[in-house]
Amino acid sequence: MSHATLRLRRSVLYVPATNARAMAKAWSLGADAIVFDLEDAVAPDAKAGARAALVAHLAEHRQPGIETVIRVNALDTGDIAQDIDTVARCRPDAFLLPKVNSADDLQGVARLAARAGVSDQTRLWAMVETAAGIAELDAIVRAGTALQPRLDCLVVGTNDIAKETGVFAGDGRACLMPWLMQIILVAKRRSVPVLDGVWNDFKNVQGFESEALQGTRMGFDGKTLIHPSQVEPANRHFSPSPEAVEDARRIVEIFSDPQHAGLNVVNLGGRMVERLHLEQAQRLLAIHERTVGAQVRP
Repeated sequence: MSHATLRLRRSVLYVPATNARAMAKAWSLGADAIVFDLEDAVAPDAKAGARAALVAHLAEHRQPGIETVIRVNALDTGDIAQDIDTVARCRPDAFLLPKVNSADDLQGVARLAARAGVSDQTRLWAMVETAAGIAELDAIVRAGTALQPRLDCLVVGTNDIAKETGVFAGDGRACLMPWLMQIILVAKRRSVPVLDGVWNDFKNVQGFESEALQGTRMGFDGKTLIHPSQVEPANRHFSPSPEAVEDARRIVEIFSDPQHAGLNVVNLGGRMVERLHLEQAQRLLAIHERTVGAQVRP
């Protein structure tokens, strides 16, 4: 992804489409993106009402700079066609497909989107939350980035991964770590942003802080959230620190010096810095500029 098209997804908040008050409040919480949920957060007999409520809400409420996403139901449910029709009517920035098991799933939802008249500007997000999805992820991402709507983000569903496999999700996610790093590796290889899963115990603030810090160190681009109290710490952890920003500026400055124009490696205060570090510094500063812009959103 180029710096010009880079999007902030530090904090991505799930909001049930059945909760009018939560939907209205979500815009003021400082989240980079809101996922209006038609899937897990909505009971089967409430889905029709949730679709109608979401159409009405998004007809009246939009906030520049906040990415709008609709999570639809899985392809193998009887709700997917009506959900995709709702996406076409609402024209969100993206829609999120759960339970993606193969490239065929993305191709199937692309056909539904075309038939429903989903806008060409609407992007596709995919949840990685099944054993099959993890095993087939590289093929899924390769196919998705060639489709319309184009695959634009991966979202890890740690709860469902643990449920399906029986793997213990505690102890700092130690048993899940090999799969999580595999997902991140594929995402980085294919230049697709990837978001960490949710932290369920929202009253355990320290636990969330620890997992958010872990997520930044692992290479996630942001974190999905289930409670408004998690927005601020997610934004903080997934924003460049002042020290990192200052270091990036020094790297950009030293490589901009004409005497270093032909060099691939320079001495910066006693450490060797390569041009690959320049690229990393430029990206970090681009993220920083967007975080500053997000802080002054109207």
